[in-house]
Amino acid sequence: MTAVDEARKRLGRIGAGLMTPIAPADEWRRAAGRVEEAGYGSIWVNEAIGGREVFTQLSVLASATERIVLGSAIANLWARHPATMQGAASVLADAHPGRFALGVGVSMGAVVEQSGQKWTSPMARTREYLDGMDAAVDAAPVPEVPFPRLLAALGPKMQGLAREKADGALPAMMPVEHTRSARERLGPDKLLVVMQTAILETDPETARGIARQTQILGMPGSPYTRSLQSLGYGDADLAGGGSDEVVDACFNWGDETAIRTRIQDHLDAGADHVCVSVFTPDLASSADQFERLAPALL
Repeated sequence: MTAVDEARKRLGRIGAGLMTPIAPADEWRRAAGRVEEAGYGSIWVNEAIGGREVFTQLSVLASATERIVLGSAIANLWARHPATMQGAASVLADAHPGRFALGVGVSMGAVVEQSGQKWTSPMARTREYLDGMDAAVDAAPVPEVPFPRLLAALGPKMQGLAREKADGALPAMMPVEHTRSARERLGPDKLLVVMQTAILETDPETARGIARQTQILGMPGSPYTRSLQSLGYGDADLAGGGSDEVVDACFNWGDETAIRTRIQDHLDAGADHVCVSVFTPDLASSADQFERLAPALL
């Protein structure tokens, strides 16, 4: 069985994104246990450069759970040598068979420059990095169950690289038409994990205000902006945190039924698995919302 086949079997259809930046380990353990108990197929965590290190974080979650798949969304390739990335992923997958998915991403220029590194062509950098990981495979443990390597890929060129050199793609915060086109580019044999956000708020203005707080469209050189432009949205649509149309396309807000419908749209468009994140001030509140959403989503 390939890594893609294995991942599809183990992930199920819906996962949870725990994206709170910094919290004590015990809070992470409690939240992870509650998410697993609620029935989600996966938990995904992110990292920038510095602060929370994703493989250490996933090890904490693995020790607090029994069956749920754990994924990096993303492991920042600027944060470690490619051989270290391959080794860390292999060790984690070997220690917890069938419970790990590796999402790798190139991040954004502003984040990389803030870390003291020089931003270079994301395509060239990512291709070179994946080649470096491949060259280190023989020096790393061989897990009993192969883990999928996914690439954070928003644009068509990066999705082409994901098709060529990864097991699939991991796009985030994009409309359903983006999911449909990503599936077409990847083909049927690659894994497509889509990151989406749920906002449990039925008042349109309040919900859209919460969504605009992410400021994903205001970051210099934002790949989200470029991807939305490629879908036909203009400068006026993307200004000021995004028009109502843009916000409604990229964020899933409303009651449980409305959110379930929007998430199902991505599955119907070709996503194998949707990771749902929530906007909350702490991990306990995140677990509260995932428990509230579980009857509708699962």
